[in-house]
Amino acid sequence: MVSATAPGKIILFGEHAVVYGRPAIAVPLSQLKATAVVSPGTQPGIRLIAPDLGQDIMLTDASPDDPIAAVIWQVQTAVNRPTLPDLTITVSSQIPVASGLGSGAAITAAVIRALASFLGVGHLATNAWVSALTYEVEKIHHGTPSGIDNTVVAYEMPVYFVRQASGNHLEPFTVAQPLHLLVADTGVRSSTRVAVGDVRRQWQAAPEKFEAIFDGCGHIAVAARAAIEAGDTATLGALMVENHAWLQEMTVSSPELDTLVTAAANAGALGAKLSGAGRGGNMIALVTPKTAATVRAALYTAGAKTILAATLEPS
Repeated sequence: MVSATAPGKIILFGEHAVVYGRPAIAVPLSQLKATAVVSPGTQPGIRLIAPDLGQDIMLTDASPDDPIAAVIWQVQTAVNRPTLPDLTITVSSQIPVASGLGSGAAITAAVIRALASFLGVGHLATNAWVSALTYEVEKIHHGTPSGIDNTVVAYEMPVYFVRQASGNHLEPFTVAQPLHLLVADTGVRSSTRVAVGDVRRQWQAAPEKFEAIFDGCGHIAVAARAAIEAGDTATLGALMVENHAWLQEMTVSSPELDTLVTAAANAGALGAKLSGAGRGGNMIALVTPKTAATVRAALYTAGAKTILAATLEPS
């Protein structure tokens, strides 16, 4: 039996704009993990068990767009194995689904690592290899993925990321001061594929308007990296507010997200914004140890379903 894990992720800056070549900043959410366990099969074939998704099927019965099945097919092709042994793959995750925290990418990366190890090709499972395979499966989830989710969960480090046709550019960055975040869930499930597709349609209909929006988000990401490296949390908070306004212009916020962002600001957060694809899912608030409890209480009062505290430590 072999197991592997992968973390969730939070996008701090640059969601959606990153699809169009602007920089983004994302960090692993190591407090939340997806786990994959691969064990010898007790029956012919490959059995897929995902209790969180209510799934228990044989690979031969999986639909062509089943993301867990797609992972297995990707790995099988990558390692050039015409057939695979009888085995059982069990997947579990602490990461809420459809909430912008990278649940799909984390599950995929965990399965890739566990399956590669089980098949005796664990030496292939470098961060780059896992990231590349995860990206291929991410296309099922997102249609046109930016590449940031697979990068962060595979490398499990904060990254400054730019999507490029010639090869994605990513840089680890220095964190000068602890960043204390509250991640609040609206309880509204949303589809990244739909949100990304809607933004693309709007961009195609009004390219000049949306290029300007994307430029604004890109400039914010550059400034945010500098603020993080300088330990300037006041500037970082203001940039979060500005970024959320651009995301509202993209129509990817929602009444629930806006309510939580406003509640956090009124309770003393340094800044707040949605995180991820939007239309639901999560928002993030930058707090201090002194304001964390007050902001948390305000978020619950404003309708947050769950709140996770996360700290990005200096590096």
